Amino acid sequence: MNKSYLQKGLYAAVFTVATAQTQAAGPVDFSNLVEQVSPAVVSVNVVKKLSQEELLQQQVPEILRRFFGNQVIIPQQKAPQEKTGYGSAFFISKDGYLLTNHHVVEDASKVTIVLNDRREIDATVVGSDERTDVALLKVNGSNFPELRTGNVDRLRVGEPVLAIGSPFGFDYSASAGIVSAKMRNMMGETSVPFIQTDVALNPGNSGGPLFNQSGEVVGVNSRIFSGTGGYMGLSFSIPIDVAMDVADQLKKNGKVTRAYLGVMLQDVDRNLAESYNLSKPEGSLITQVAPNSPAAKAGFKAGDVILKFNGTPISRTGELLNYLNRVGPNQKIQLEVLRDDKRQNISATLITAPDDTLAKAEVTPVRKGPVIGVSIRNLTADETSRLKLKGGVLIQDVRAGGIAAQARIQPGDVVTQINNKVVNNSEDFVKAVSDLKNGSIARVSLIREGQSAIVGMRIQ
Repeated sequence: MNKSYLQKGLYAAVFTVATAQTQAAGPVDFSNLVEQVSPAVVSVNVVKKLSQEELLQQQVPEILRRFFGNQVIIPQQKAPQEKTGYGSAFFISKDGYLLTNHHVVEDASKVTIVLNDRREIDATVVGSDERTDVALLKVNGSNFPELRTGNVDRLRVGEPVLAIGSPFGFDYSASAGIVSAKMRNMMGETSVPFIQTDVALNPGNSGGPLFNQSGEVVGVNSRIFSGTGGYMGLSFSIPIDVAMDVADQLKKNGKVTRAYLGVMLQDVDRNLAESYNLSKPEGSLITQVAPNSPAAKAGFKAGDVILKFNGTPISRTGELLNYLNRVGPNQKIQLEVLRDDKRQNISATLITAPDDTLAKAEVTPVRKGPVIGVSIRNLTADETSRLKLKGGVLIQDVRAGGIAAQARIQPGDVVTQINNKVVNNSEDFVKAVSDLKNGSIARVSLIREGQSAIVGMRIQ
């Protein structure tokens, strides 16, 4: 990983120096646990082909690019066609399957793992899911050390946790901390209810395991959140149940299939709670129902507050999304909603998400210019009529860590203009993005939950 992964909300990984105590839970001796689980943790070395943009950046000095953009090329300077990266992974089965992060192996032409006995083994990427940042690797062989997985539902805030990985290439480094929070959703993402810890994240530990005190894996270390570019005590791990579900689907089908209800949701704040006569902020408010979706067919309406999922109380939207993400297509769910000061139960049968694609599929391509990391589609006639627009494009997915994600553009946003250029359809969008220059800040006009907004998108 390069330095850019240490920016706000982007990927990182974990740990530095082994420690024998946590900050809040008192002395904890992890030494025996480290000895037991370390053999199942590996370093991951990857080789990736350089993109045209990266080749150009190596060929053209920064001072020239600052004044002339990407129009200057110095032919006599030959840049390497490949780059190397590193991360961490761990065995989840004795027959050679390993978990790591999608961003560790993304676009890799070669992947090699290094075991704790210094053996190097070539690995195959079985599948990789960008939305959850989970990838499944496979190496040939048998009787590999296998890690046990824990129950994330039993993980408690304040509980000591341990991480092992290869920060900056220093393999088998261990560090400890505590669970700071659970079910964190970042940057508009809805697929991962992150575990937040205060374990230090550093490049090279992405994809490594997060352990509870029993030596069970409870998370896959993924990223940090920082306002300075460095570690600030906020680290995030993918819950192991989410990662294992993705791994199972990749192993069986080569793709990840998600269930679809067809609603836009937001948290209920104090003012909304009072307006709905709720004793406290709770539940998840439906702000929009997609036409012909399972939610529409079941009778859900914008303004309904979802209070329970299959009988389980919902305190905030993140919890509801976590439950929905665990349910497969064609399954029936029951939601308790508050409508017109009355509670009622509504059942719906979920379908396969309409935008699901092969796990390795790329986001919508751009002919030239920067790759901002989004997938889009044109608005339907019903959507343009409801929003009272002549056109626009809907953001279906946002790549974590991409240019659009850094600008806090979210799935569900409707883009209407880019730098005052009207965006009526996907072709207009692609053309407007293609004209953006590195180092500039684009003004993106959008509709979010029925409200107009403008965000500044820095092009890097």
